[in-house]
Amino acid sequence: MTATFLTASLAAGIAFMSMQAARAADLMVGANIGNVPWEFQDASGKVVGFEVDLVNEVAKRLGKSVEFVNTPFNGLFSAVQSGRINMAISSITITPKRLESVSFAQPYYDSDQSLTVTAKSGITGLKEMADKVVGVDTGSTGDMWAEKNKAEYKFSDIRRFEGLSPAMLDLVAGRIDGYISDIPALLYYVKDKPELKVVARIPTGEKYSIMFNKGDPLAAQVNGVITEMKKDGYLAKLHQTWFGAPAEEKTSTVMVLDMPKI
Repeated sequence: MTATFLTASLAAGIAFMSMQAARAADLMVGANIGNVPWEFQDASGKVVGFEVDLVNEVAKRLGKSVEFVNTPFNGLFSAVQSGRINMAISSITITPKRLESVSFAQPYYDSDQSLTVTAKSGITGLKEMADKVVGVDTGSTGDMWAEKNKAEYKFSDIRRFEGLSPAMLDLVAGRIDGYISDIPALLYYVKDKPELKVVARIPTGEKYSIMFNKGDPLAAQVNGVITEMKKDGYLAKLHQTWFGAPAEEKTSTVMVLDMPKI
């Protein structure tokens, strides 16, 4: 056995052990960390949020360990399809197009998009965004909506970001004039920031859920746990904790629903 072969074997062994260590948890969960209030870091650096609590409770009830993998939103789809992660969260909307290539558990939150601007801008709605720059999250429902409606509202440009934080920095700095994203995240974000205002709700009928590789049996297992969490009130309590208000009865946070299909 040559030294070169020994070196190569050692390197391969280290790589294998590193890979095993990286996948030490039973469930590798992709998340776009920075997506307030769904998954973000608190002052101590701990990953927290509505969906973080949800997934931790799912893992607990399944008797599995969990590790969160920080992944840009647009990269979650390829990561789950390739098996680099077992499932993905980040206020991911269920759509017929996405159901062609991935699976979802039943939804647990109903949402719309929104337009956020600076208070000093004087903008009060979408009609005043003509000839102005709008920011969106890459590959999100807001991105798709803005692209589809660019001509109608005469946006001068659409700039794409990887999460709320960098978009907010550019909004406050005046590099964009408005930001289109999920309304619950923005209402949570601006509640203690008088310099920012959510000025428009954009109805899109979105429903959020956990995403899996197409046909993964894990999706059905998690779906069953979400049913339990709705029946025993866990999800309603989670809504109260993170949004400071009870979940409405006829929403997917409370109602037991079927797994979505095309």
